[in-house]
Amino acid sequence: MSDNTGGPEQAQPEAAGNTGATTGNSPAQPPRPGAHAGGWQAWQPQSTGPTWSTLVRSAEAAPIRTVTLVAVLATGLAAALLLGDGMGPGLLLVVVPAVVGAYVAARAAGRGARPWTLAWAIGCLALLVIPALRDSAWPAALAILAAVLLGALALHGSRTWPGVLLAPLGFLDSAVSGVAWLLKGLRARGGAGKDRWLPVAKATVVALVLLVLFGALFASADAAFADLLGGLMPDVSVEDGPIRFMLFVLGVFLALAAARTAAAPLRWDRITVSPGKPRSRVEWALPLVVLNLLFAGFNAVQLAVLFGGYRKVLESTGLGYAEYARQGFWQLLWATLLTLVVIALALRWAPRAGAGDRRLVRAVLGVLCVMTLVVVASALRRMDLYVEEYGLTRLRVSVAAMELWLGLVIVLIMVAGLFGARWLPRAVAGSAAAAVLVFGLMSPDGMVAERNVARYEADAKIDLAYFQSLSADAVPALDRLPEPQRSCALRGINDEMSRAGDVPWYAMSLGEYRARRILEERPVTASYEVCSRLGAFGSRTEY
Repeated sequence: MSDNTGGPEQAQPEAAGNTGATTGNSPAQPPRPGAHAGGWQAWQPQSTGPTWSTLVRSAEAAPIRTVTLVAVLATGLAAALLLGDGMGPGLLLVVVPAVVGAYVAARAAGRGARPWTLAWAIGCLALLVIPALRDSAWPAALAILAAVLLGALALHGSRTWPGVLLAPLGFLDSAVSGVAWLLKGLRARGGAGKDRWLPVAKATVVALVLLVLFGALFASADAAFADLLGGLMPDVSVEDGPIRFMLFVLGVFLALAAARTAAAPLRWDRITVSPGKPRSRVEWALPLVVLNLLFAGFNAVQLAVLFGGYRKVLESTGLGYAEYARQGFWQLLWATLLTLVVIALALRWAPRAGAGDRRLVRAVLGVLCVMTLVVVASALRRMDLYVEEYGLTRLRVSVAAMELWLGLVIVLIMVAGLFGARWLPRAVAGSAAAAVLVFGLMSPDGMVAERNVARYEADAKIDLAYFQSLSADAVPALDRLPEPQRSCALRGINDEMSRAGDVPWYAMSLGEYRARRILEERPVTASYEVCSRLGAFGSRTEY
């Protein structure tokens, strides 16, 4: 978001009368006891400017608006009513009033939306759609974490590395200061503003009474209307009271933190990270050139193996086809991560004397990035070979997706080396969020089931025990299996949904809804004994 706040205030010069000399009519100050040359005061640290905590502090937040107060309360109520039964479409309904409250608070503070702000906000809402689409908890949890990051970027307007990395921490500060901000706003409305909010409160209470009264009458008069009303309204019981109350408090705190951040965000971009001491060309380039040669030798071997050298390699190593592929993938994944660390440190200490140094840095690091991309391709090829032999699992699809994203980050670094790196922090954050969004939309559990069903259709190999831990997203693919393999593969998912019982619409994902429809039309029929003989309840270790 844009705002009207300037940069950090400059330190004001001290008055002449405090210098110890006589200026004009200002008498000279007597020397302090012990203030002689070499005294202990000379070794005390002198304040040269604001600390980082005061540097990032924004101006005082504008008074909280009535619309923001209502939005905070609505968020708490929605969280208490809709999140007690689980995540699903209800999460989006909880977030909507919080977004409205933050928007009103930002406008009251004179902040307007910029293109990046809109992109972060849209991405945040798109990520929160994943829990409504997928039953699997792990892509939904990743999507929620990524949504928090994008929400923090939208509210803080961060664009530097400190801003991108520290932006989510601003919510912690706003959750504490937001309480005082809320109480101050409530006290202000207790007097002069009473004539404005009291009629609204009275009208709201009357509307709720009328809804309850006539809703109960119509429900008792028509069974179809009662059934519709029962499906739409949350089922709240006395036993759920403590959990609902905690969800209410959590919803209020989160909405209040978002609104307080929008009104006066912390200015993380004011934190400057000074570059490291530049090294000489030889001192800087020699280790990286040696590393590039090592990468080149490794990649040459990989290309030779890729084009038909597997048999010779396997004979010399004594490893099997799949063991060779599995053994190397994890090492190559770590090699990719360490390369990013090396690039970051190399940029910090790179020589910066002139155009020649800049060309050297681009050439050496550009070659290293290209070599790393070949390593990424080799790691993905190894994973593909291993999946062909042993099938796809959650862990394998996750680390392959991570390797792909790391390759994208390396490409972004190469582009930044050519065209400038001011946009790189936001591009990396945006690419991470986009990767999480695509990962969730592709339904990883569905991908795992689809790949393993296709493998069964090709060579009759199947691991029924692994399917017991999958979510309802895998049901459409597993439904294609013949009996009794189909029933045994679906048994764990079917039992899990049976234990859950009826799930309200606001807590049911699209994946679970489709799975329930399939299992209602074609129930699980194989007995426990049959599935046990097929190995459906055996133990396994995923790697």
